[in-house]
Amino acid sequence: MLFGSISYLNLLPFQLFLKRYINSNASKMAFRYNRAVPSAINQALKSKRVNAAFISSITSKKAKCTDLGIIAKGSVYSVFAIPNESGEDPASATSNHLAKILGIDGRILIGDKALKYYLDGGVGIDLALQWQQRTNLPFVFARLCYNRHSCYIKKLAKEFKKSHIKIPQYILKKEAKKRGITPKQLEWYLKHIHYDIDYKAQRGLKRFLRS
Repeated sequence: MLFGSISYLNLLPFQLFLKRYINSNASKMAFRYNRAVPSAINQALKSKRVNAAFISSITSKKAKCTDLGIIAKGSVYSVFAIPNESGEDPASATSNHLAKILGIDGRILIGDKALKYYLDGGVGIDLALQWQQRTNLPFVFARLCYNRHSCYIKKLAKEFKKSHIKIPQYILKKEAKKRGITPKQLEWYLKHIHYDIDYKAQRGLKRFLRS
């Protein structure tokens, strides 16, 4: 199986879970990885160059998906519209569309570079917070979808939701150093990321996809 993975910190807990899960089930499935930005992973799944991946919500309408996603229930601190600037972020289809729905102008900035921008004191409009304030619903940025191995992927999603991933300090330090932030800042950020597309998240997703 070839698994596509978004190369952002918001999927760090799932990536650690996946590695442990694969190691404990090595005889059941051979895995390879393809890491890239969301827009590239969207295309990879569509063209079947990967078999499963977290893809942008807006491109998941016709895909086969699990109830696992990347969700914000308020501020997400890594998806901003920067006032007095312009331009979409080529890495994200969902965030660009979200800004249009909300009627918010500004340069769209997402992912780890957006988090670093905020932690360094940058000013921007948090699009997930704006969505929550206007709809009183969570925002689903991405969904775990697949084109093969449906039973295995559904089981994977179910097991992840039951897991309680504790990130070792050496990994926190390593990943934080790559992004120029501190391990505490990384831990703080991950507290704002959720993965279970529950009832309210489903409502938020449907509302976004109808917009």
